[in-house]
Amino acid sequence: MPGVGPRSAERIALWIVRTRNDQPEQIAAAISGTRQSIHPCALCGFFTTEEICQICADSSRATELLCVVEQPTDILPLEKTSAFRGRYHSLGGKISPLDHVGPEDLRIKELLERLDREKISEIIFALPADVEGEATTNYLVDLLKGKAVTLTRIARGLPAGADLESVDELTLYQALSGRTKL
Repeated sequence: MPGVGPRSAERIALWIVRTRNDQPEQIAAAISGTRQSIHPCALCGFFTTEEICQICADSSRATELLCVVEQPTDILPLEKTSAFRGRYHSLGGKISPLDHVGPEDLRIKELLERLDREKISEIIFALPADVEGEATTNYLVDLLKGKAVTLTRIARGLPAGADLESVDELTLYQALSGRTKL
């Protein structure tokens, strides 16, 4: 499990074996229930128990703004800033030939369908500032150049190679506020 090192894993395993109550079974049932009830949002790919997530269902959000991120988990730190009140689209990864991930493996088709279906005037790219993130952004910019939509990216200032999950809220707020046109 992420964040659980060998010593913690050993302590957890020993606790599970030694405990005399049904807490381990309750934890296992909670994990299983979560895995069965939570799934990707049909629109953006974020986590939800419904067909669409709370963000996509929120009528007070700007429907003309779409922020494209690599993973659904990248939405959480952006939401914590309260700087962005539009909608999101998670690609589910980034183009990485070395890892055998091409454009066809990402949610690009769904992005294009959203552009045809929704009245989006601006797409903000919030992909990592690494080689694969840049390649993915460049691929999408080339793909979308003919569309009637403004293409921007969040401002630089995030450390190279950093994930959105690990960046502080102020840096993300400034990055969203200072985005530039591509």
